[in-house]
Amino acid sequence: MATRRSTVRSPGRSPTSAPSGLPTTIGVDLGGTKIAYALVAPNGRVTGRHRHPTGAQRGADAVVVDVVRALRRGLGRAGAAAGAVGVGIAGQIDRRGVVVTSPNLDWRRVALRARLEAAVGVPVTVTNDLRAITYGEWQFGAGRGARDLVCVFVGTGVGGGIVADGRLRYGATDTAGEVGHTTVVAGGRPCHCPNRGCLEAYVGGWAIAERAQEAVAEDPRRGRALVRLARHRGAISARTVAVAAQGGDALARQLVRETGDYLAAGLVSVANAFDPAVLVIGGGVLDGMPTLLPYVRRRVRDAALAVVARRLRIVPAALGGEAGVLGAAAMARLRLPGGR
Repeated sequence: MATRRSTVRSPGRSPTSAPSGLPTTIGVDLGGTKIAYALVAPNGRVTGRHRHPTGAQRGADAVVVDVVRALRRGLGRAGAAAGAVGVGIAGQIDRRGVVVTSPNLDWRRVALRARLEAAVGVPVTVTNDLRAITYGEWQFGAGRGARDLVCVFVGTGVGGGIVADGRLRYGATDTAGEVGHTTVVAGGRPCHCPNRGCLEAYVGGWAIAERAQEAVAEDPRRGRALVRLARHRGAISARTVAVAAQGGDALARQLVRETGDYLAAGLVSVANAFDPAVLVIGGGVLDGMPTLLPYVRRRVRDAALAVVARRLRIVPAALGGEAGVLGAAAMARLRLPGGR
C-alpha cells in the first residue's frame, strides 16, 4: 500500500457521487467468527473480495497480524494500491480508533487504528460495525439520497445509526445509535446492559429465545412444537420460533406478533424523536420473520405523530451482508484529501 496520511476527520457527507480521481479503498468487517474484506471503488462497486476465519480465541495480537497479512496480500496488487482502509467492528470504539471493548472478540483497549496504520502505511478508520452498516445503506443502499435517516438492525442484539441533516452522528462518547437500549417497558425484562425494559430485551434474538423458553415452561402443551424443533426447551432460539411460526404454530405466531408490538413501540419512539425521512430496518431477526416488516410498518404509521408518519418511509435494508464492508470503505474515503 502506498503511504498516504491525512488527519482529516469528517462526521459524514451527503450521499452524492464520489469525487473523481479518488483511489479505491478497503472495507473490513471484523466479526467474532469471520473477517470479510472488500476492495471498493468510489462508486461503491466491489472489485475484489477476501475472507478468512477470525480465530478470536488466539487474542488480539494474532488477529491483527492476520488482518495486516490479508490487507497486504489477500486482495493482490489492486489491494496494495488502495488509498485507505475502513474497519467495522462490534463494540465501543473511541475517536482515536481504540477498541474500548468488543464482547464478540473479548478485546479491551486495543489501539487498532494506530497498529494498522503503522503496519500498512495508509489512513485507517475504525468504527462500530452498525455505524459502518448505516453509512453503507446511506451511501449505496436503502437510504441513498436521504439527509435524515435512522437505521435499526435487529439480530442477536439491537443497534443502529443516525444520519441527521446530511451528517452521520457519533454522539459525545461515540455511542449514538444505541436504539436497542431505549426503554420500552419501565422496570421490564432485564437487559444485558444495566437497565431493564430495553427494546433489545424484548426483540433481540437472545431475548426472543428467553421469552419463548419461558412461555413453554408456563404452558408445555402449547410449546410442544417448539420443543420438538429444538429437541429440548433450553435450545429454543429465535430461529426455532421463526420456523415454527412459518409452520403455523399458534404459540410461535403469538411470540412473533408480540415481538412486532415491542419493535413497533421502539420504532415509534425513534421516529418521533429523530423525525427521519427514511427508517431502514434489517438484521437476522427481520430476515427470519418476514411478517414483521409489514406489521411494524402499519403499527408505526398508526402510532407515530401524524406529521412524522406522513413523510416517513420505512424500508428494508438493501445491501445484506455487503453493507458493513461497503460502509467501512466509504468511511475510510473521508480520510483522504478530497474525500470530504
